[in-house]
Amino acid sequence: MSTDDVAAVDEAADEAGSTDEYHENAEQAVVAVDAGDNEEELINRLEAHTGEGRRHRAFTSLLFDQEDNILLAQRSPQKRLWDTYWDGTVASHPIQGQSQVEATRERLEEELGVTPEQYDNLRVTDRFEYKRYYHDEGVEHEVCAVLKATLLDRTLDPDPEEVAGLMWVPYERLHENPRWYRQLRLCPWFKIAMRRDFE
Repeated sequence: MSTDDVAAVDEAADEAGSTDEYHENAEQAVVAVDAGDNEEELINRLEAHTGEGRRHRAFTSLLFDQEDNILLAQRSPQKRLWDTYWDGTVASHPIQGQSQVEATRERLEEELGVTPEQYDNLRVTDRFEYKRYYHDEGVEHEVCAVLKATLLDRTLDPDPEEVAGLMWVPYERLHENPRWYRQLRLCPWFKIAMRRDFE
């Protein structure tokens, strides 16, 4: 991160901190990208998710067991956007210089206590751009990589500040019979990733 990038993120954090709606995301940065996922600059994370937003790099990672069940995670009520919605296993933003695989390994361990010894064949399988608004509270405009892996050891130790619930679901059945899972509000990026899997 250059000196100018640090200054820009700090300035945005100071501005966010001057209001009653300060959020910890104002202290973090994400990587702004073009439509081809080429890095442009670092931008403040809160700024990237408010107003009209700013296109940035993200990932969603899906863990499967050996019977093709997917591990869904419910987002914590403390999340600013899509709180309590059900997501693929983990989703986040890589930091500058970090690969999607490295970022996934980090988030799996931080959110679920899952270490690399527990899964096999972690790889990027897809990438897409999307933009979705969350009520009047924020927006996601991301170039989202999709990663998959097979979980061989299903031992989990979720962080309650990140994960409100966990559920193993047959992946194909979830896609083909959405009415059976109507009580599950799914995150938009996960719904897109799943739809693209079965196109």
